[in-house]
Amino acid sequence: MVEQAVQPSPEGVPGGVRDPGLVRAWWVELPGHGGFTLRAYLAQPTASGPHPGLLIVHHAPGVDDHIQDVANRFAAQGFLAISPELFGREGGPPDTGDPAALIARLAALPDEQVLGDLQAALRFLAERDNYSGKSGCIGFCMGGRYTLLLACSTRLLAAAVDCWGGFVDRATPAELTTPTRPRPPLELVPHLSCPLYAAFGEEDDNPSPAVARRMEELLAAVPHESKVRLFPGAGHAFFNDRRPSFRPRQAQELWDEVVPFLNRHLRS
Repeated sequence: MVEQAVQPSPEGVPGGVRDPGLVRAWWVELPGHGGFTLRAYLAQPTASGPHPGLLIVHHAPGVDDHIQDVANRFAAQGFLAISPELFGREGGPPDTGDPAALIARLAALPDEQVLGDLQAALRFLAERDNYSGKSGCIGFCMGGRYTLLLACSTRLLAAAVDCWGGFVDRATPAELTTPTRPRPPLELVPHLSCPLYAAFGEEDDNPSPAVARRMEELLAAVPHESKVRLFPGAGHAFFNDRRPSFRPRQAQELWDEVVPFLNRHLRS
């Protein structure tokens, strides 16, 4: 592992790292689904452990500067944070400037493969000497979809945070299911295996407020703590300070709810 210099977070972001000395970070390699060598960004506190694990599932641009900074922020809060690069087999993240090509690329990524890679990252955390024994997961955009899928398909998580996971109710704009996406994660909510916090933007259309309401209805019958929060005045990716969609007030509110939620379930 080659250690990577940790940079201070941009000004004005929730939980921003002001003292890089609180965090150490590396790019690591681990055996992913099917034996593929998976790259992942690992950030951990410099303080002695043990620490809970936190799997961070990236958005469509991959493990970019924003996702690395988010991992650093959670590491500064006392989590072992790891974010695997899920597009490694496909030559890197898709072109986010072409919406049609982006949707096609995302839809071609097999759910089974992604779940295998995410479980491999959790195993990697579990083998760390400073791991406390519990892991959670947080995902953004496409990562929110996979966070929900992981929480409803396995029993590996002690808490999950789905941040505006797109296409949780169908495989593509035109198809309910596909061979690579055989079942919408929303249909699996009755099988949820851990507490869930789900964040939506009121101005988002994928996932829409209607999807948020449907998720809340399904969660009412699940025997785990859950919260669905619809943020007014915010659209898709309102936590991403690198995009025009960033909404500082709503992003801070999200951070102020998510960190206690994870601490409550991963440190008890």
